[in-house]
Order: sequence, then C-alpha cells, then structure tokens
Amino acid sequence: MLTKQDLCSMALLKLGEKPLTSLNSDEASAQLARTLYDTTIDALLSGHPWRFATQTLSIERNQDNEFVVPENVLRVLRCSGHIYGNKILSDSNCVRMLAVTRTETDKFPSYFVSLAATKLALEFCIPLTGNQQTLRMLISLYESEFQTAKFIDSTTDTNCGIDNFSLINARF
Repeated sequence: MLTKQDLCSMALLKLGEKPLTSLNSDEASAQLARTLYDTTIDALLSGHPWRFATQTLSIERNQDNEFVVPENVLRVLRCSGHIYGNKILSDSNCVRMLAVTRTETDKFPSYFVSLAATKLALEFCIPLTGNQQTLRMLISLYESEFQTAKFIDSTTDTNCGIDNFSLINARF
C-alpha cells in the first residue's frame, strides 16, 4: 500500500537524496514534503481528467436548501446545474456532476505514481539542491512521463460498447 511518505521518498531518491524516515521529522525534506505534497498532488490530479480520479456524483440540497460542490472535487468536467463559486444553481431536486476528485495515494495506478514522484521531485529540487541542471532534467522527464501517463490513462478501456444500435446491427 503506497503512502504519502513512500511517494515523497521516491521523489527524494530521484534527486539523489535520502528517503524520508518520517513525514513528521524536523529534516528539511520532511518539512518540504508536509508543505508541498497536498497542493502538488491536487494540481497534478486536476491537470487532466484522469479516469482513476473521475467520479459521477449525485448532489442533494444541503440544510440551507442549496447545492454545494463537495470539498473533494478538484475539477468539474460536467454538471447539470450552473456553478458559481462553490454553489450550484439548479431547479431540480438533485444535481449530477462528473468531476475529478481527490484520490487517496494508495489508489494511484503505477503510471501516475511515477509521474507524481517526478512532479514532487521538481517541487523539491531547488529548495533542497539548488541545482538548475537537475531541475532542467526533471522538467524534461516530467513532460515525457506526463504524455505517457495521459496516453495510458486514455487507452484504458472503460467503454461497454454500444448495445442494440440499429445501424451497427444492420452491418452484421
């Protein structure tokens, strides 16, 4: 089971640093991990409609009779209402939403784990090493891994196919 500490340790290893012994230690690398992990992963998740992080949500009205975008939603892909800030305007009793949501680290597929470790290494690079050459190398690696991860994610088959469609049935 992959943890935040494991992912941050992978990032540190990409920089040639020692892995973390604890996220709660006073080491500079642990302080960076605590500070940058959540925002970096949220930004990475919201940067693409990753299939593993995309969910269809049904949202009910709250006690104030309003629809509110859930806190775990990072990016709304489609919504049956109109979004203003964190509120959704709709005349219906239930709003349906397709959204990229915060996902636990242990649910990341392997292609995303490598990408996330590289992105974290990018964020950690200058504060820990100050090495511009390493930063440029990590940027190049990140861009390549991002394209590969998007390709793998987009070619993961989740479609059920089209059943009972007269034009397709006529061909056979």
